[in-house]
Amino acid sequence: MRIKRWAWLVVALLAGCDQPAPVEKGFAGLGNQATAFTPVVPGRVFSFPADHGPHDGFRIEWWYVTANLKDEQGREFGVQWTLFRSALKATPEATGWASQTIWLGHAAVTSASVHHAAERYARGGVGHAGVSLAPFNAWIDDWRFSSQATGTDPLADLQLSARDKAFSYQLRLTSNGPLVLQGDKGFSQKSEQGQASYYYSQPFFQASGLLEIDGERFQVRGPAWLDREWSSQPLTANQSGWDWFSLHLDSGDQVMLYRMRQKDGEPYLTGTWIDAQGQAQMLSADDILLTPQDTAKVAGRTMPVRWSIRIPGKHLDIVIIALNPKAWMDLRIPYWEGPVRLSGSHGGQGYLEMTGY
Repeated sequence: MRIKRWAWLVVALLAGCDQPAPVEKGFAGLGNQATAFTPVVPGRVFSFPADHGPHDGFRIEWWYVTANLKDEQGREFGVQWTLFRSALKATPEATGWASQTIWLGHAAVTSASVHHAAERYARGGVGHAGVSLAPFNAWIDDWRFSSQATGTDPLADLQLSARDKAFSYQLRLTSNGPLVLQGDKGFSQKSEQGQASYYYSQPFFQASGLLEIDGERFQVRGPAWLDREWSSQPLTANQSGWDWFSLHLDSGDQVMLYRMRQKDGEPYLTGTWIDAQGQAQMLSADDILLTPQDTAKVAGRTMPVRWSIRIPGKHLDIVIIALNPKAWMDLRIPYWEGPVRLSGSHGGQGYLEMTGY
């Protein structure tokens, strides 16, 4: 579930605005009313490659990659690369300083003992960040997610890179698997009240390349996952945060789950089962038993870093545990995100994101 981290005070400062920021509703203000922006409604017909690019009229959007990697000695790592677009006004994108878009980048690396995270901010319209098509290129400063493909699918072959003072990575991502529309044909509902996003994924990437952490280099490879979402108001004011899972099963199947926690009432729970051929089946709360188990103290918070997941209709009964319980994204808008291991009826690996704790 990729509804992310928009602090409106930061946006106002970056935009040079002297108006006070609105009181935030829901996690990171994502429950704030957005009536001037384009609503998310069922029945959208997706179009590729056009939908790999930005969507004018919507308030928030992201290009989000996670990868579960191993080196030649079998040591495990996680990599995250994310670009967020935030529109300050519901108008078409303008060039130069007339742009009403703020861009935010997050990058992180995780091992069993180390977690490093970094962020970048940029104004739109002046070339420091953006997303273009033909060829596909998403960037903020020198962090890039760029197509190397020569055929009709720009996501068939990409380069992914980011760098900060404690880490860097340069990865090649390739896939011949299909894109997957999450939810109801890409309409991904987040609440009983109807808040939603448009949401598709590419869960079949294979990644390989070079990872550097604290001056030590590793040749790595493993599965990767791309999430694409855009919306205008993806949360209710009552939703305090979420727990999101992307799982690569050794069987070749993939699973996406998210639990939207509420200040009052039961969480909103849904997901998708994706078979090895890319056929997707929507999962409802009745299909899923998702239970937090062990916790850890992280950055002064109590975080569930071990979970039980059961999907009886798919004979799935697993436990997932964080590779590094201290995978705290200590950024302007903090949250937990890191790789997880799977055990039980299915082996595998994946990623977990937890916000609002």
